[in-house]
Parts: sequence; C-alpha cells; structure tokens
Amino acid sequence: MASLDSALTIQQANQEFFRQFNGSSEELCGRSFRDVVHPSVRQPLMRQFSHLLEGKHQRFVSPVIAVGPGAESAFTVPLTAVAVRGGVPDTTAILVMMPTARDAEETRVVTNRKKILSEMDARILEGIAAGVSTVPLASRLYLSRQGVEYHVTCLLRKLKVPNRAALVSRAYSMGVLKVGIWPPEVVEDFVK
Repeated sequence: MASLDSALTIQQANQEFFRQFNGSSEELCGRSFRDVVHPSVRQPLMRQFSHLLEGKHQRFVSPVIAVGPGAESAFTVPLTAVAVRGGVPDTTAILVMMPTARDAEETRVVTNRKKILSEMDARILEGIAAGVSTVPLASRLYLSRQGVEYHVTCLLRKLKVPNRAALVSRAYSMGVLKVGIWPPEVVEDFVK
C-alpha cells in the first residue's frame, strides 16, 4: 500500500510495497508513481489517476505492469486506487493498493526492455497493428512491397512468432506497443 499526493508522488508506503520494488523508503518516497510502472501502461494509468483527481471516479481497479530496479524485474499486479478527499478544498490524496504475489514467478512477465527495434521496424509494427496492408504501408514508408515484407519477416523472427496477428499480440504482451491509444504506437524504450 502507498499514499500518493495530487502530483502522483509517492509520499508514504508500507514495508510490503517497498519489498515488491526491492527498495527502501529513501529510494521510493519522493519519486513519481510513473517511475514504478512499465512505459506501456503509463498513459492509460495516468488517465485513470486524473479521473480520480478530478472527482469523476472515487476508485478504479486495473492490472498494471510494475517495474522493479532491474530491467528484468517487471511483474503484473492488480492495482486498486482510491481518492481520499481532505477537509480543505483541493486536498486530495490517492491510496494505492497492490497485493503482493503469493508466488513471485507466477506474476513475472517477459519484458525485454532492450532496444530491439530499428526506427523502420517500429513504423512497420505500428502499421501492422493498425491493420494497414503491405502496399499502403510501403507507400506510406517510401519502401517497395518487398522491402516491407522483408522487415515483417525480420520482425517475425525477432519476436519468434509465426504470423502478423501473433506479432501484434506478442508486441502488446511484451509492452512494446502502448496500451489504450489509437493508432498504435511503439514505446520509445524499445527503439534503437
């Protein structure tokens, strides 16, 4: 459990929260909550937090990908956030609850946060995720049809998937594509 101020800065937390992130009070308090979630879930999560702060909702529950200090220490966890209104106007805090995993291996996710995509691979992946077929995608990116097919084949091999649908699915599951926005966008952390 952690308490956030209206700027979504971690103010206080219990020992279990610190333990989940392999950190201490000194390391985590004062940091933005954005720093402890995966880039692929930041935008939709921040939108939900803003609805809390504006008073549109009192609480929300959402699965998130939380990120510990190491790039390979990401894990999925259900997050519950509740707005706590103070007696003075415009004083709102947010209480965040993230249950600890009973079996840590069960909640670990595959997050290869290495820069695995070239700029062209990223644009092609965005096009595929948006449902753009090969010829219009080639025209948009100033490539030949064969050039697009070459990049698609390389992406299929890189992400170890058999087809375009599986490619998009794998990209979302790895956090390569941002969640909750249209048209699809690649998270910049994955682009060389």
